[in-house]
Amino acid sequence: MSYELFIGLRYLKAKRKQTFISIITLISIGGVAIGVMTLIVVIGVMTGFKEDLTGKILGYYSHIVVLKQNEGLDDYERIMRKIEKVKGVKSATPFTYTQAMLSSKSGSLGVVLRGVDPKTIGKVINIGSNMKEGSLLNLEVTSSSATNYPGIIIGKELSRNLGIFYGDTVNLISPMGVMTPMGMVPRMKKFKIVGIFESGMYEYDSSFLYISLKNAQDFMNMPGVVTGIEVKTDDIYRVKEIASRIVMDLGYSYWTKDWMEMNRNLFAALKLEKITMFIILILIIMVAAFNIVSTLIMVVMEKNKDIAILKSMGATASSIMKIFIIEGLVVGVVGTLLGTIGGYTLGFLLSEYKFIKLPSDVYYISTLPIRIDSVDSILIAISAIGISFLATLYPSWQASRLLPAEALRYE
Repeated sequence: MSYELFIGLRYLKAKRKQTFISIITLISIGGVAIGVMTLIVVIGVMTGFKEDLTGKILGYYSHIVVLKQNEGLDDYERIMRKIEKVKGVKSATPFTYTQAMLSSKSGSLGVVLRGVDPKTIGKVINIGSNMKEGSLLNLEVTSSSATNYPGIIIGKELSRNLGIFYGDTVNLISPMGVMTPMGMVPRMKKFKIVGIFESGMYEYDSSFLYISLKNAQDFMNMPGVVTGIEVKTDDIYRVKEIASRIVMDLGYSYWTKDWMEMNRNLFAALKLEKITMFIILILIIMVAAFNIVSTLIMVVMEKNKDIAILKSMGATASSIMKIFIIEGLVVGVVGTLLGTIGGYTLGFLLSEYKFIKLPSDVYYISTLPIRIDSVDSILIAISAIGISFLATLYPSWQASRLLPAEALRYE
């Protein structure tokens, strides 16, 4: 062990008459630890929120949507087979999409109506795992009598808002009406609720409806035509590359939208918020760094005689600087280590027991998600130690400039 390290560590142990300095040192360590722990937990929550949101979005939106300019797809089965041959594509399914109104005895609400193929939709979108009642296969039941209506699947929040439940019948009204001698009349059809899903996202659970593709084509007066084709890829982060291959194979009358593009504003806001929170919370560590500065200045003032004696014995100015830099770095490293342990412990408790609940209509999700990323933790630890190091420079430089004659003049 070098003598600089030995003395630096020795100065951390206060004598009886220097108890106050020891308390300040502990406060400095605690400040760094709290800052690091807070930063790890908050960034972990931001990361968890983003990933949880991504998972929920991809549970109800495909990775890529293929559309045709200004019209629907009438030969969608051939196009599907062509898309499935593209490298990176795992599966595809047709869909229809429109806005409508759902009406019941207790009221009516505007909804998003999606027509899906029950046999292939599960290969692209993982909707089946969120079914609370019924099944997607129930959508294939078509009307054969006046009392056997086609099936419809609704969200749990929509069920609550309209007071409708599994097995009830509802009226679906399309804004695209039919012309009669009395003028334009909205198209209306009765459906039976054959399933209720819960995604955990209020926006989806309160506005999305699913009916079979054939019933949607009949209701929307689009025989043999679909709005587009939904595609699942083998890598959600290479969707733009795969989408460009699809367009090249199909021709330039077709165009695509990927999940990143459809939710660009939301994820851009999350990224900006994460960076902003990092900058704000790093200020906590900077406050702790000022404690390190004040502690070291007090130690330098108290150790004037020691510094003078060391210099008289041949210690260089750089060696004196090293002593106090080591002392400050020990405070920073120990605080960072304790904060990292505390952050991971708190993160584990939040992840395991989910004791913080959120209003799902505000935050899209019902519990506080957390995922502590090792890269983020390393970056936080390096930042904390770096700030602690910078905090030691001024007091150490002041100590190195001390003249032995000045310190020992009145001894």
